[in-house]
This record gives sequence, C-alpha cells and structure tokens, in this order.
Amino acid sequence: MTAPVEVYRNSVQAWEIDQMGHMNVQFYVDKSAIGLAVLAHHLGLGPDFTRRTGMRLIPRQHHIRFLREQRAGAPLQMTAGVLESGPERLRILQELTNPASGDIAAAFTLEVELADLESRTTRPLPEATLAAAERLKTELPTHAAPRGLELYPPRPRPTLEEAESLGMLATYHGVVGPAMCDLDGRLATRAYMGIVSDAVPNLLVQVHGADRTDWGLGGAALEYRFVYHDAPRAGDLITVRSAIKQIAAKTYGFVHWLFDLSTGQAFATAEVVAVILDLKARRAIEIPDSLRANLERHLVPGLSV
Repeated sequence: MTAPVEVYRNSVQAWEIDQMGHMNVQFYVDKSAIGLAVLAHHLGLGPDFTRRTGMRLIPRQHHIRFLREQRAGAPLQMTAGVLESGPERLRILQELTNPASGDIAAAFTLEVELADLESRTTRPLPEATLAAAERLKTELPTHAAPRGLELYPPRPRPTLEEAESLGMLATYHGVVGPAMCDLDGRLATRAYMGIVSDAVPNLLVQVHGADRTDWGLGGAALEYRFVYHDAPRAGDLITVRSAIKQIAAKTYGFVHWLFDLSTGQAFATAEVVAVILDLKARRAIEIPDSLRANLERHLVPGLSV
C-alpha cells in the first residue's frame, strides 16, 4: 500500500462562492471530477488513451462528506487512492484538504467505470490499469464513511410519471446549455450538483412558503449521494422532482430525481442530508418549529436513489 497520489492543487475562486458565503457544493464536485481525470492519468487512462480509444473513466456513483466550509481565496489540495478494484469497476477515495489550516474540507468516494464516450457502455479495465490500481490501494478513513446516509443498492431507474404519482415537487426546469457541458458535449459531473443546488430554494419555498434567507437563515449540505444513469447532451431538457425524506433535530434529508423531460427517464438520482445554518453565527441550529411542521407535511418516506 502506497501513499495516495496528489491529483489537484488550486484555490477557491470568488465566483465559486454562493449566497451562503462559502464555496458552493457544485465546485467541490468540479474538483472531484478534475481529480478523477488526473488519477486516470496515473492509471494509464489519460488524455492520450481517450483520444486513441474513445473511452474515459467516468463516475457511476458519488458519495460526498462535506467537512469544513471554504471561503474565497482558500488554498486547496486533493489526494486520491483506490479502495477496491475489479475487472469493470474501481472504487476511489479522494480527500480535499485546505493546506493552510490542515483541515479536510471534503471526502469523496466514487464508483467509476471505463466507458465508451458515445454509447456510455462499460468497457473492461486494461490489465495495466488494474496493476496500477493495486499500487494505489488505500483504506477508507472514518471521516469519509457514510454517516447520515445509507449506501444501499440503487433502486431501479425512476420515471417522471412515478415521481408525479408520489407527489414529488417540481423544483427545476431548464435546458442543458454549453457552459454546463464537458468537452464531449454532455452534462458535466459538476452540473448535476449545480442543478440540485439551484433546485433547493424552490423546494423550500413550496414547503414553507417563503425564502429562508428572509430570516437570516441558510443551509449547508453535510452529505450527498449521487447515482448517475445517463449524461444528457447540450440542448436536452431537464426537469427535477424533489421531496423531503426524513427529519431529525438538526438535520433533514431530501431526495432529487433528475429527468430528461422529453423521455421521462431519470438521468440521475440524489440524496442529501442538510442542516439549517445561522448565517451570522456560521453554525448549524435546530430546525425551527414552524419550518419543522411544514417539512413534516411534505414527507414522502421510503424515497431512495
């Protein structure tokens, strides 16, 4: 077992900060995607391999623990290693650290596959890649393990009709624009998280009838899980259905199903555990009674990704 390899080093840009005053969740995922591309190079699956074969390492599932909020200008560094390897799938660990403070900002576990970029079908991993993966083997630290979420096997791919029959709320309608796409013209990994991040205010306003920022409150995600079924192309239409799944003293969980509006098929599902954030004190608070009552009225137990 060797030390994890460095796969990212940069800093938080001002335009990555959201209305909560910290780096938005989509940019954590952006750095994870960059880190995966660099790790692919160390596994013999870098840009030259992709140009030659039309195949690339892509995520099929993402689990993220957000551990420390990051502000504009903060330096960031990421290391990566391999937790498990098999003929068609790798399980990857990434740790994003602020080297100024030494704090771990986030931990990611990814299930990744080598995929044909046109068909998105899985291809076997080369023997040289599996050998390189063995040299990068690492173990899952406690801070990267699931805490508020259970990593159960994904459910069958849902449909828009199913979401509407469950009473899930419409929280996003849009189109896949060029700025949301990767170099292949498909929805970039970052953009899946960007879509659900943008959807949350529309979920909460339908649940509570007001914008939480009117009361000096915000929110922060503690943990996320994504299951990626497909990657829409530029010009495709997106619609999202969301619902509250569970409520605790300080945390609440909700689920997003992302659909291609034209086909009604889900291209991704996501589950999140979040907290209400006092924007002045920069700390999580217990869910206010008025908000709790409204959340409880919109519970859809049993939802999954």
